[in-house]
Amino acid sequence: MADEQWGSAVRLLWGPPPGPPARGPRRGLTLEGIAGAGVAIADAEGLGGVSMQRVAAELAVTKMALYRYVPGKAELVALMAEAAMPDPAAGLDAALERAGSGWRERLGAWARELLAAFRAHPWLLRATVGARAVGPREVGWLERALAALEGCGLNGAESMDAVVLVAGHVRGIAEQERAVSAGGAAGAAVAGGAAGSGPDVELGAVLGEVMRLRGADFPALGAALASVARDGGQDQALDFGLERILDGIGLLVAARGAGA
Repeated sequence: MADEQWGSAVRLLWGPPPGPPARGPRRGLTLEGIAGAGVAIADAEGLGGVSMQRVAAELAVTKMALYRYVPGKAELVALMAEAAMPDPAAGLDAALERAGSGWRERLGAWARELLAAFRAHPWLLRATVGARAVGPREVGWLERALAALEGCGLNGAESMDAVVLVAGHVRGIAEQERAVSAGGAAGAAVAGGAAGSGPDVELGAVLGEVMRLRGADFPALGAALASVARDGGQDQALDFGLERILDGIGLLVAARGAGA
C-alpha cells in the first residue's frame, strides 16, 4: 500500500466519519454502509468480485459519488476487513471470560474465535496480509492476545512472536479449509459428502488412492493411514497444532519462572 493510500486508510479507520460531500446532493452514504456492501459482495464472490464500480452499483450511486467517501479500492478493502472482523468487545471477550484466567486457555480460546472469523469471511485471509492499515477491531484482537500472556514472564518481543505463531497456525488451517471449499462439488465428492468432511478427510481420500496403487512403496504412510482409520483422529489439525504450539510457549514460560 502506497504511503498516500496508507494515510487515507488510517484516517478512514481511526478518524471521525466524513460528513456529506461538499458538493452535490446528499446521498445518505456512510462508511459503515459502504463497507457493508463490499463485505456482502466479497462473501458471495470473493475479494476478486469487489470493485469501486460494483460497490457503487450495490448502493445505487455513481462511482464518482463513492469516491467522495472512499478514495480507492485499497481503502475500501481496509474498511471491509475492519467491518468483517468481529467486535472483540462482544463475542471474543465473552469467549475469553469463559476460558478462565490461565494464559493457555485464553490464548487457545482466542485462536478458535479467530478461526471462526476466517470461516465466516474466507476472503479475510487475503485482505489481512502484507503492509497495510489496520483498524480498531483488528488491533483490539491483538491487544486481547497479548493481554492473555501478561504475567507469564515473556518480554514484549516474545509475546508478539507467540501471538504471530498462533495466528499463523490458525491462518494455515483456514487456508486449507478455504481450498477444500473452493473445490466445490468435486471436493465434496472426494470427501464423500460427510458432515464432518474437511481438509484431513479429503487428503486421506487422495492418499488412500495413492496407497491403493503404490502402497508397498510407502510403508510408514500406510501404517499412519491405517491407524487413522482404526483409531480416528482426522480433522484435528487445529487442536493438535495449537496444543503443540502452546506446549512450546509453556516451556518458555516455565524457563522464565512464571506460572501457567
